Amino acid sequence: MTDADEFIDLRSDTVTTPSDAMREAARDADVGDDVYRDDPTVNELERRAAEAVGTEAALYVPSGTMANQIAVHVHTEPGQELLLERESHIYRWELGGASKLSGVQTRTIDAGDRCVPTPDAVTEGLVDEDLHRPGTGLLSLENTHNYRGGTAIPVDEIAAAADAARDADVPVHLDGARVFNAAVALGVDASEIVAPVDSVTFCLSKGLGAPVGSILAGDEAFVEEARRVRKLFGGGMRQAGMIAAPGLLALENVDRLADDHANAERLAAGLDALGGVDVPEPDTNIVVVHTEDAGIAASDLVSACADAGVGCVEFDDYTTRFTTHLDVDADAVAEAVDRIGDAVATLSE
Repeated sequence: MTDADEFIDLRSDTVTTPSDAMREAARDADVGDDVYRDDPTVNELERRAAEAVGTEAALYVPSGTMANQIAVHVHTEPGQELLLERESHIYRWELGGASKLSGVQTRTIDAGDRCVPTPDAVTEGLVDEDLHRPGTGLLSLENTHNYRGGTAIPVDEIAAAADAARDADVPVHLDGARVFNAAVALGVDASEIVAPVDSVTFCLSKGLGAPVGSILAGDEAFVEEARRVRKLFGGGMRQAGMIAAPGLLALENVDRLADDHANAERLAAGLDALGGVDVPEPDTNIVVVHTEDAGIAASDLVSACADAGVGCVEFDDYTTRFTTHLDVDADAVAEAVDRIGDAVATLSE
């Protein structure tokens, strides 16, 4: 049972805390200088991470944002265009890093609720290099799609968009921060989702529960160049085995993501039953709550929920995100529904 005074943090799956086993693994990790490739624990994490998504190689980096920005830098030349969905994480929440760090401009596609552009939309968005135009250097896709409510995009739709780009000799990067959530929801291996693209990012520090780190994976040549760019961006680490060791345990947490998805369904059903609240059924662990019909601004709901002991985040004027994770069980979800219900009732008065 959840204690009445316990804060139920549903802001993000990044708030997960490392298990006792992860803490012990960090303490006991074999370490070396990773810049010299001497850290055996990091080396093993990179090997197993590549195996998990079916790529030749992988690179351990401090964050998902750094992983995405390294990919952009490796795949593109300054002055080229980055083609991506207009609500994608790289475009919306990475501080314009593509332009600041890699000198590329962005061209966006509105894929709507399908979250991934159609092949025709990709083809239309591609730009050939000529005297006046820079040329498209990279197509970026996202799975699951964060802003669209953790949507798990089917393999064939990812492949169709990627094939359209690659037919034009444009490489494809997948922001797969929660790619294992997508794989579990779709009932496929993560390698099937990744197979159509040239590189992929995934986070160890979200639903998988590690305290730090993300993976950037691709073929050996790509990862070798990515290692150089990681150093350029200040991401070269020394005795990083102490944070990589929990990452190895995190890779064992893929199957339990189904529990988070089930809890998200419970949360969504409970909140959708509230008056004036619209909550689409989630694909994975992200629950998006719309309160425009209730006349409740997302900022007000976030504040009221915080007062009630529930963490959430504002997505838009009337849209609020709640995210389930391994530190929140079914009892906590039930308690959160009650608390959020009270907050909505108070705001509706």
